[in-house]
Amino acid sequence: MNFASVRIITDDVDRLVLFYEKIMGVSAERPTPVFAELVMPSCTLAIGHSQTALLFGIGSVVAASNRSVILEFRVDDVDAEFERLKPLVEDWVQEPTTMPWGNRSVLFRDPDGNLVNLFKPVTEEAIKRFSSRV
Repeated sequence: MNFASVRIITDDVDRLVLFYEKIMGVSAERPTPVFAELVMPSCTLAIGHSQTALLFGIGSVVAASNRSVILEFRVDDVDAEFERLKPLVEDWVQEPTTMPWGNRSVLFRDPDGNLVNLFKPVTEEAIKRFSSRV
């Protein structure tokens, strides 16, 4: 089994796609106006309009209501990303901080309120943990 993607359901695909294009530094593939994918070597972030959720069953997905999942992106320099994103991000949850498990992290919310973590392993143990991962 291979993990393929994470999909965010939103009422404003264009706004969220533009936000993540700026965060991730890649252009979205837009096969239809109600769906987009931001494809990177390690992951794909899909963004679908709430209209598409009807295909999964009424009430199965609710846009802009996530409070339990964190989208995490490994970066080269957390502090530099924090500075780069200051003009773009409106809701900072945590400024750059070294966590007890050895990652340096900065957390913020996207325009729909989804939590995003940009992190880099910085302690010897954390670096070792991630060295075998693609």
